[in-house]
This record gives sequence, structure tokens and C-alpha cells, in this order.
Amino acid sequence: MPGPDPHDDTSRDYERFEKAQLAQDRDAAGIDTADVDDATAENLVNELIDADVVTPVPADHVLVHEPSGTTFDSTTQLAAFHRGWAAGRDADAEDE
Repeated sequence: MPGPDPHDDTSRDYERFEKAQLAQDRDAAGIDTADVDDATAENLVNELIDADVVTPVPADHVLVHEPSGTTFDSTTQLAAFHRGWAAGRDADAEDE
């Protein structure tokens, strides 16, 4: 009895498809925060403070991201976090 025909083997196709799907998922979920420089972060945080999304705590030298309850001591970290947080919420809203 002859073995399976090597030309009918589709396992490599499935592996390539799976890798492509995983790469697309990572690309869709990835949020670009590398472009958050100090000036951009400062502007975004000021807008968030005005919108009552961020509360400054001068005594502790921190900023509190109210929707998540996360505390930051850097405007750049806060800006990058908020971008990712907002993008994640937007992605969740699209899934509904």
C-alpha cells in the first residue's frame, strides 16, 4: 500500500495561514505609542485634565487616570497608556 501523496499534504498551508492570521491580530491590537514625545504628551495630558479624565495630585507629584484608576508620575507614560487604553476600548466597542 503506497503512502500518502506528498502533493496532497496541506499542513504547511495551514501553518502559513495560521501565522498570517496571528500577525494580523497582533497588527490590529498593536497601538503605536512610539510617537509620544514630551510636547505631545504634555498637550494630551492637559486636554485630559480639562476633560476630567486625569486628576493631578500635586502633593504626591502624580497624575491619576480616573477611568482606570492607574497612577503615573510621568506625562509621557500617562499619554502612551491613555492612547492604548482608548484604542482598546474602541476595539471592544467594535466587537459588540
